Amino acid sequence: MAQQISCDSCRACCCRLEVMLIAGDDDVPDRFVTQDQWGGHVMLRLDDGWCAALDRQTMLCTIYAVRPWICADYQEGEPDCLEQRKLIPLFPAR
Repeated sequence: MAQQISCDSCRACCCRLEVMLIAGDDDVPDRFVTQDQWGGHVMLRLDDGWCAALDRQTMLCTIYAVRPWICADYQEGEPDCLEQRKLIPLFPAR
């Protein structure tokens, strides 16, 4: 039987992707925002490669209610999600 794809059984794989901020992402706290090499605003990633807004103990987003639109639109089980899940086996599923 195939494993059900769910964010509850994930390793926060998508939280290692670069997340560009767009109009409407104004509620994201400034401490989690940085600029990329072209001057665009993106979510800050720490030295471990994961988003700065990710709680490393629970592997849950600490700003879920005000997360960027790109994060909210990212769909579990879609091809990119499945590919990221294969690439990031560092943390056990919750």
